[in-house]
Amino acid sequence: MVSNKNINKICVIITVLAVLVTVLFMNSSALGVKADSTISFGYEDSLFDDSYVHTIDIAMDDWDSFIENATSEEYSVADVTIDGETVKNVGIRAKGNTSLSTVSQLGSERYSLKIEFDAYETAGNYHGLDKLCLNNLIQDYTMMKDYIAYTLMNEFGVDSPLVSYCYITVNGEDWGLYLAVEAVEDSFLERTYGTNYGDLYKPDSMSMGGGRGNGGGFDMKDLDFDELGMDNPFEKKSSDASKEDSSEKTESDSEEKSEKKHKRDSKEKSSDSDSNATDKNSPPSGDFSGGNMPDSGNGEMQDFGDGEMTDFQGGNMPNFGMGSSDAKLQYSDDDIDSYSTIFNSAKTNATTADKKRLIRALKSLSEGIENADSEEIANGVDVEEVMRYMVVHNFVVNGDSYTGNMIHNYYLYEEDGKLSMIPWDYNLAYGTFQGQDATDVVNDPIDTPQSVTEGSNDRPMFSWITSTEEYTEDYHMLYQEFIDQFYTSGYLEELVNKTYNMIYEYVEKDPTKFCSMEEFEKAVETMGQFVEQRCQSIEGQLDGTIPSTDSGQKEDSTNLIDASAITISDMGSMGGGGGNGFPGGGSGGFGGDSDSFSPPSGPGGDDDSFSPPEGFGEFSFSKVSVTDYIYAGVSAVAILVAIGFALVFKRQRRFRG
Repeated sequence: MVSNKNINKICVIITVLAVLVTVLFMNSSALGVKADSTISFGYEDSLFDDSYVHTIDIAMDDWDSFIENATSEEYSVADVTIDGETVKNVGIRAKGNTSLSTVSQLGSERYSLKIEFDAYETAGNYHGLDKLCLNNLIQDYTMMKDYIAYTLMNEFGVDSPLVSYCYITVNGEDWGLYLAVEAVEDSFLERTYGTNYGDLYKPDSMSMGGGRGNGGGFDMKDLDFDELGMDNPFEKKSSDASKEDSSEKTESDSEEKSEKKHKRDSKEKSSDSDSNATDKNSPPSGDFSGGNMPDSGNGEMQDFGDGEMTDFQGGNMPNFGMGSSDAKLQYSDDDIDSYSTIFNSAKTNATTADKKRLIRALKSLSEGIENADSEEIANGVDVEEVMRYMVVHNFVVNGDSYTGNMIHNYYLYEEDGKLSMIPWDYNLAYGTFQGQDATDVVNDPIDTPQSVTEGSNDRPMFSWITSTEEYTEDYHMLYQEFIDQFYTSGYLEELVNKTYNMIYEYVEKDPTKFCSMEEFEKAVETMGQFVEQRCQSIEGQLDGTIPSTDSGQKEDSTNLIDASAITISDMGSMGGGGGNGFPGGGSGGFGGDSDSFSPPSGPGGDDDSFSPPEGFGEFSFSKVSVTDYIYAGVSAVAILVAIGFALVFKRQRRFRG
């Protein structure tokens, strides 16, 4: 029996241990102890089984009114039936950045859509999925540009949204083939990172287009497409006129290809010494070195947006409110206000401590690049995750992105002080952002992709890779892994063919598609040729027979893969879209399905989390997970046991007294 004089000591020891256990549980992440809190939902294997085309029927009382007011991006109530299973009272709205105004201006009603299962009912979901994006496949005659990009990302181990095809009907009537994309929100974060996930942002330098996105007042018709070096989609003829002119199209295409080949031959002989003259994203004529936009004719640079024309270094073109240093993920100083583009785009509740931690990560990245310090870079970046992202991202040559001129279409994820990127919006990849010269696109250098230039830290989330020999070697090794996994094995060819066969009948009966069947078949053929030749070029860049930088290719173009037999815009481009009288608007860039900044609007909104004011403290309600409650419960039990133990012995002591 324990003596009375030791009872108090025992009680104190137990209480102290209980407190220590509580501290350990509540600070486990900071101490490097992580619970396996990953959640497995049902939607991964149901809606996102991409081996077949799913069916979605939207039942809405007044669909015509919904379409008429689509650009307002207000939620309307509907019932949706997915593969025969009905979910009632969901919120549905049109989505996009400039695609909203563009689709309307181009005479189409085929908007991209967003379904919010919990908009009207808090517990609403589809097998655990809270929000679903339905992309309209605009500016994509292949109908598979996004699908292939996301599939490669997922297969290569990049944290990416899940995708699958779905055929939509509205009140039982055919509407069209869409791509279902997992929204990068709560369900995605918990599925990918577990309940203790970090912070999510969606920086976007563009200040144009689309209600919930940035710059709702932007009108695509105001753009000068000639100066941008692109076809004007609003000058497309009606479907009847297009059919009448179809006989002339083949001849003109042939002449265009011949002219492009002649121009390329001439360019190779040119003595032009401008090191940036071949920037992949610059317009095709005029003094646009380094990707700069043309001037207005009066010697002044045109301003197409509300933002300042900043930093043309590294092949950056003046922009539509874009180009801010924080959107490029550059470190400037320790002031939170200097990173408003990032923090105003927060999709989770970012506290002051969270923001300071992200800034420290950017600082580590910047100093690591400057000093070629691999360890310092690794302090701020999830090295392998970002490297794998960049391998796939650069393979598909996406000019409408962080590495292109627009500085958008990516999510930034931060956890425990390390940054990574989540892919988004690839409908203008494969060089179709501006329908560039096929040979330039196919040979896009893997070490200076798109607007990235040698010796520039303008895009630090890529340039860190080539800032040290160690990381460059690792990057090339991962690229070889990519080639072996997807090209040498025959996977890519099979993926394109399998996807074509799977969706063909649905494309054929799609009444609202943005292309004809002839354009679809030509686009898929071009896609197959593109991925084949792109892989051949990368093989050459890896073995040294083809230079892997812009300057190297300019000095020696001998072994570049000749892709002059294909026309990139045949896959659908920013300036193209037509088909069935619906010229393309675009799912990214000028017409993107990018929901850049999504403040709450209507039931549920896009960001339901509560954000405490500055100075309130560092606690974030959105980050209290199920695991945290379990830890708290265990700690509470431990404390109660200690108190109970003390009371029992105190009572025994009283009785003995």
